[in-house]
Amino acid sequence: MAINNDKEFKGALACMNPSQLRLAAAGFVDSVLPLSTDERIVAAVKVARQEKASETELEMQLRSVKAAALASYTQCGKLCDWNSQAGHFVAKAAVRCVEPLTDGGAQSVWEGAMDARMARTCEVIATGEGTENNEAQVQYRIVESLLNS
Repeated sequence: MAINNDKEFKGALACMNPSQLRLAAAGFVDSVLPLSTDERIVAAVKVARQEKASETELEMQLRSVKAAALASYTQCGKLCDWNSQAGHFVAKAAVRCVEPLTDGGAQSVWEGAMDARMARTCEVIATGEGTENNEAQVQYRIVESLLNS
């Protein structure tokens, strides 16, 4: 299944099971992880990728990345630089890979994808350079891979 636009992307997310959705959300964070220096995000993604992660482990990581998102939001208000803003969006995306997936979870994972795209946009603004890396295309390939496996 080829995904070529956001309509198809959202449709594919709606067809995924909770395990696939969690892996997709973790993949979206992995793609932008270099834009953050917070080890709590790395730990959350690691747990999200574990097939047998317990609800307790996920809840612990959720608290941790929510704290990371809050801390990065506070830093953005003080420093107001685009690199910090990128890190904040990475933390927000990380929340999506460990939070409970209610009502199917597709909307939550979609929001995580948008946060990852915002992180990449902040990077582009911070560097003042364009990028050949189209985050949406990266995300489409992540979902395609999960659906084809």
